[in-house]
Amino acid sequence: MKESQNKPQPKLRLFDEPTDMEPLLPRESVLHDALAMAHDLRTEAARLSGMCRPNVSDELAVFLRAMNSYYSNKIEGQHTRPLDLERALHADFSADLDKARLQRLALAHIETEQWIAGQQWSTATLYAADTVTRLHEHLFGQLSEADRTHLDKTSGDVIVTAPGHLRERNVSVSRHVAPAINDVPAMLERWSVIYGSARRGEMQVVAAAASHHRLAWIHPFIDGNGRAARLHTLAVLRGLGLTDGLWSPLRGLARGADAYAEKLANADMARAGDLDGRGQRSERFLVEWIEHFIAVCLDQVRFMTGLLDLAGVESRLAALLAHEQHTVKSGVRIEALRPLHYLFATQRELDRRDFAAMTGLGERTASGLIAALLKRALLRSDTPRGPLRFAVPLHALRLLFPNLWPEAEADAAQNDGRPRPDSSRHSSGELR
Repeated sequence: MKESQNKPQPKLRLFDEPTDMEPLLPRESVLHDALAMAHDLRTEAARLSGMCRPNVSDELAVFLRAMNSYYSNKIEGQHTRPLDLERALHADFSADLDKARLQRLALAHIETEQWIAGQQWSTATLYAADTVTRLHEHLFGQLSEADRTHLDKTSGDVIVTAPGHLRERNVSVSRHVAPAINDVPAMLERWSVIYGSARRGEMQVVAAAASHHRLAWIHPFIDGNGRAARLHTLAVLRGLGLTDGLWSPLRGLARGADAYAEKLANADMARAGDLDGRGQRSERFLVEWIEHFIAVCLDQVRFMTGLLDLAGVESRLAALLAHEQHTVKSGVRIEALRPLHYLFATQRELDRRDFAAMTGLGERTASGLIAALLKRALLRSDTPRGPLRFAVPLHALRLLFPNLWPEAEADAAQNDGRPRPDSSRHSSGELR
């Protein structure tokens, strides 16, 4: 399906050129608060990483990628419910064509974020224009042309997202008239040079925030710019060693979606006089956006720091097991507390015999307990008799990680925490 050619092209400004998006970085004299916040973010993110053993994020990362996908798509108003996302992860797609398309889009985000985690990009490479196009290509290249085609409700145009290809038409989004197509490559190059060479330390955090806005402002693709910009920002924060897979800003940005949209839109504004910097765009509003973004990051780091405190996890895990034993009557027992907490604290795997020994139960009872934990997805194993590792099922969120993903908690409650039909895969309780 071809894009509509009948609609008039947005009127272009006469001064579209790379300098039209200056300043890319505000003057340091107006960044005092932002740099102080960036210092706090680096310190507290390092503390969070230090709380956890090197592999503590492995299982959490699987869960958090799904959560990130949900929130990134929710910002666009095109999200799928967490329960439908969980079904899609098991290749169970809705009969509703539009809902199934959103399920596949959510899976594509998860796959791209996982791909990002496997890259070893330098700071300069992170900001290369080619990296941005590769991110866009990886995300949308997983989808069929039908899944990449939609009707723009504002313009009435049929939009076909071309994976990794810079747009070939002029566009406007809300109040923003995007730069002329001929200027996009030069703008991306300027964007790459400035942010890729930002001074190490706090200024790189400021650059991560500023670059997110300026990339969205350039609007290099016909569609998917917001998603690509958010994935790029995740890649930058990871590349700076700030996340370790333990947190991301997407949860905070989506939960404050109105402020996110407002701050981004304000930073689009033209300079308001001689006291508003020296570029074409408003320096004051860019600084406001930067401070907002870093504040969101700090909030998420602090939230996860409290959530992953080992003593707190142990008490919540005990409450979860008690709930499973006395309310759900799933076969789960409180004796699983010690080995489960050990698995969470170390994020190592345990041989089934060792797990059983830590429960203090007899062999047959321990085998039944392991089978119940696997069926309830509180444990994961790659083979029917393989070692065990800690897992985070949606139905356990309300008690184990409260308020981390409220929408998933609501879906799990509506579903009564029932396991999926195939959730008992590799659930044999045998100890050998």
